[in-house]
Amino acid sequence: MNAAPFSRALVLTAGLGTRLRPLTLVRAKAAVPVDGEPLARRVIRWLTDQGITDLVLNLHHQPDSITAVVGDGTDLGARVRYSWESPVLGSAGGPRRALPLLREGSVSDPTLLLVNGDTLTGVNLSALAEHHTRSGALVTMALIPNPWPDKYGGVLLDADGTVTGFTRRGSTVPSFHFIGIQAAQASAFESLPDGVPVEAVLELYPRLMAERRGAVTGFVSDATFQDIGTPADLLRTSLELAAADGRPGRPRWGRGVVVDPSASVERSLLWDDVVVEAGARVSECVVADGVRIPAGATFTRRAIVRTDPGVLVTAEMGTVTF
Repeated sequence: MNAAPFSRALVLTAGLGTRLRPLTLVRAKAAVPVDGEPLARRVIRWLTDQGITDLVLNLHHQPDSITAVVGDGTDLGARVRYSWESPVLGSAGGPRRALPLLREGSVSDPTLLLVNGDTLTGVNLSALAEHHTRSGALVTMALIPNPWPDKYGGVLLDADGTVTGFTRRGSTVPSFHFIGIQAAQASAFESLPDGVPVEAVLELYPRLMAERRGAVTGFVSDATFQDIGTPADLLRTSLELAAADGRPGRPRWGRGVVVDPSASVERSLLWDDVVVEAGARVSECVVADGVRIPAGATFTRRAIVRTDPGVLVTAEMGTVTF
């Protein structure tokens, strides 16, 4: 068996999940089920399949919802430890806080794998590691050609693959899309003060780039990428995975779901302990834990959350194209 491309990885799961609201009122984004399996477990399974089993997850928002579904990682073949943040420390401050765990037992400057906890991708980690080593960079960002520049900000590269800047969403400048996977030297984060929120793309990386050309590079590939940014993205990805598994239009539901025989549920994602009463109609919805859909009610393209017994919060999701 080939050696794992990275000895240790940090999965960034501390975010507030603002774009996924109202679903993140009851679970952290990383604990949200994607085709019936919490996102964090999918990411961990992908890492362990490639031999990366020593993992750190950072926590802030709804931390219990993540620890409840991941635990110590034993059932996934991993060793999982947690880095706690209060306040949330951002995409650079989070790695800085986790450095003692990530550097444990290392006397040199270890190369770390940083994985955003809100995306699914098939990027080749061995190729990423090799590219990072050859480049001599402090940070190597996994990129694909920007598929939706009106939706995503972009990364700018020169002819050598050096990152030269970043664009905002809606820019017409050709760019690449960061798919949430990075190889990084631990030393890239050491100069940051611990416990202070810092963002990587907005603050740290421009500073590293100004200090040394080639400090941040891009690894461009044709890797798959599935976003879980919004409720519509979540349902779309779940439907894609279900179709690939031979279950078109039927994503897996959670535990304890009860649907009355006279009710109709179509192309919808139901979390744990959902009840759909007689004559109700649910179409292209994401229904969170413990929601009871009243008899005769109709919901279409809605994210539905129960915040208190009997109190439902819903938000329109828009058309789910798949």
